[in-house]
Amino acid sequence: MNRRRFITKVAVGAGAASMWTAKTYAAVQGANERLRIGVIGCGGMANSHMDALVKMKESDNIDIIAVCDIFQKRLDEAVKKTGGKPYQKYLDLLKQKDIDYVLIATPEHWHHQMVLDALDAGKHVYVEKPMTHTIEQSKEVLAKVKKSGLKLQVGVQGMSDESYEVANQHIKNGELGKIVMAQIDYSRNYSGDFWAYPIDNDAKPGVNLDWEAWLGPAPKRPWDPRRYFQWRRYWDYSGGIATDLFIHRVTRILKAVDLKFPDYVVGTGGKWQYVDSVAEIPDTFNILSDYPGGPTVALISSMGNDTPIEHVIRGHKATLQFTRSGFTITPQEVSSADTINPSDAKKPEAIKYEKKGAEDVTLHHRNLQAAIRKGEPLKCDADLGYQGVVVTMMGVNSFRNRKYMKWDAAAQKAVAV
Repeated sequence: MNRRRFITKVAVGAGAASMWTAKTYAAVQGANERLRIGVIGCGGMANSHMDALVKMKESDNIDIIAVCDIFQKRLDEAVKKTGGKPYQKYLDLLKQKDIDYVLIATPEHWHHQMVLDALDAGKHVYVEKPMTHTIEQSKEVLAKVKKSGLKLQVGVQGMSDESYEVANQHIKNGELGKIVMAQIDYSRNYSGDFWAYPIDNDAKPGVNLDWEAWLGPAPKRPWDPRRYFQWRRYWDYSGGIATDLFIHRVTRILKAVDLKFPDYVVGTGGKWQYVDSVAEIPDTFNILSDYPGGPTVALISSMGNDTPIEHVIRGHKATLQFTRSGFTITPQEVSSADTINPSDAKKPEAIKYEKKGAEDVTLHHRNLQAAIRKGEPLKCDADLGYQGVVVTMMGVNSFRNRKYMKWDAAAQKAVAV
């Protein structure tokens, strides 16, 4: 039975044919139904998604049937790549009733409104990280998702690496003891300037690019190709290192340690290497966050030195270190004060776990598709997306205001102290 016949039969049988909306139409697909996808934003990251989704077309029974961008050149290239119907306005794309879910791969400042509009149109959503540009916006999105009953996957693709879920089980079993600290980094080393992506001189506002539509909810400014092609460097559209890089890392720690919202957060850093850059964001940035009763989570990054640090979760009994292949748990030495006879104390053996998943957009889309078709749990749902935005944006606000930030749990907002 095809999708349309199934929906009609159920609706008529219940005496409620008039109640079937676009929302319910998108929500009831069977496990074998083809999922139809619309893409909003066809720039750099979107192309990685489209490349993966095109390869998945037959094996995963999906199809990109619509694409949207405000830059005609990118839109034309996306049509050529996917065969999707072109749209210059995303609201027109959302009116296409046979779209099951949308991929939103735009700059951060557009995520909030596009997600709300997509949910209102009855579409499931894959939104690139971070879920929104501000904490308040994430609260709105979370409420809308819960009310709609639709699926929303946040594009922290590393959550499709199951190492963090498995690590959480070891932590819950008490194998690390009390968790006191976690540390993780995401650093790079650029020559010249950082995140200074090439500017395409073919882009001409008013001719083949709608600059006003791109600005959208952001402050109105005259055309500046650097702001368009290098938007990650400007606070109007991005949280910089925090929301582009740290969101990947801190979400892993949130999942592994089962953390929700921090008590206090401080952000530090500056433009230490690229001092002449026009970028508003710092090239070196760090966040320290204290969670209720512990642990402290340290996020470290520089765009001027890519020497990595160990990605570890420190417990009183053992240390868990994430590796490229999974993780290891190494017991801590027991001091003489902890045992009656230290010589009789048996040191636990180290544990090694080889991961099965990966940080991969294909796996992340497959997870969303399984959630839509079969109700499987999402790897990075709106709750986890909200928690990630809270800690990263508290770090940004701390840095920009040079204030210590405290989370008001009752009011669900960050306040400067």
